[in-house]
Amino acid sequence: MKQGNRKQAKISTPSGAEKAPEPQAPPPATEKKPEADAAGKAPKPQAPPPATEKKPDAEAAGKEPEKKAAAPAPKPFVDKDGNVERFPVLLRVQHILLFTSCLVLIFTGLPLKFPEWKLSVFFFDAIGGLEPSRFIHRLGAVVLIAVGLFHLYYIALTKSGRMNFLGFFPAFKDFKDVFHNVMYMLGFRDDAPRFDRFSYVEKFDYWAVYWGMVVMILSGLILWFEDLSLALFPKYFLDIAHEAHSDEALLATLAIIVWHFYNVHFNPDRFPMSWTWWHGKISEKEMKHHHPVEYERLAKAAGLEVEDETPEPIRAGDHGPPGE
Repeated sequence: MKQGNRKQAKISTPSGAEKAPEPQAPPPATEKKPEADAAGKAPKPQAPPPATEKKPDAEAAGKEPEKKAAAPAPKPFVDKDGNVERFPVLLRVQHILLFTSCLVLIFTGLPLKFPEWKLSVFFFDAIGGLEPSRFIHRLGAVVLIAVGLFHLYYIALTKSGRMNFLGFFPAFKDFKDVFHNVMYMLGFRDDAPRFDRFSYVEKFDYWAVYWGMVVMILSGLILWFEDLSLALFPKYFLDIAHEAHSDEALLATLAIIVWHFYNVHFNPDRFPMSWTWWHGKISEKEMKHHHPVEYERLAKAAGLEVEDETPEPIRAGDHGPPGE
């Protein structure tokens, strides 16, 4: 019987055998330099890719680009600040002297008319009595007479004077404007009247002032030179002159405070004050609003097209440069 526990051949690894070598990482790849660099020369700079022009959105969409609006035509009668000269220097100087003399005459004349008032008594005490008041009053009268005489020269011998004087003459349009304005104020018309250089309100102001100047100067001279007047005229001439001077002075005071001051200063369109009396200018917007007929005439004379538009309302800051 064969021996069952056959000895199996024992396979053993020789002790001196080498282990299998571990895999090594491949050497790093070396960048291939340009031939010029390899030769030691500087590489030639490469041209950047051509830039593509960006077309406007309108052109990209197949539409024509919008053209810029042309600049408005210059207006020779409007200065760089957008203002129009309304009154020249000579007219402004006359106005300043006129209202200065009128204020002096009012403040010194009313105490003479109403000497029993407490304010009159205070005024006489402040200036030293009745005689100083008469002296200041007559000084104001001299200035008023000088302004009246110079104005006659101004409207007769100067171009701007004649132009303004002719503009103050009443016209049939003024009577139409009165009715038109009344209907507008009452709400029966939607549009206000369109005024020229001077409205009927300003014309009334002008003629009221110079009619008052004639009455005040003539009656005042009769009262000033009383002895000479009595030698030339009957006594009732002095009585008439006294009543005319006194009543016209009170009427002029009320007209200045109630009528003129409201129209040029206290009106909501002009409050707190129109400085035109100082610099002689109004804004272009104000001219379109208050004097559209004159504005259109000046524009047409300059060869400009005028659009028939409703004037915009006047707000604060639309009255030309402030007084300085």
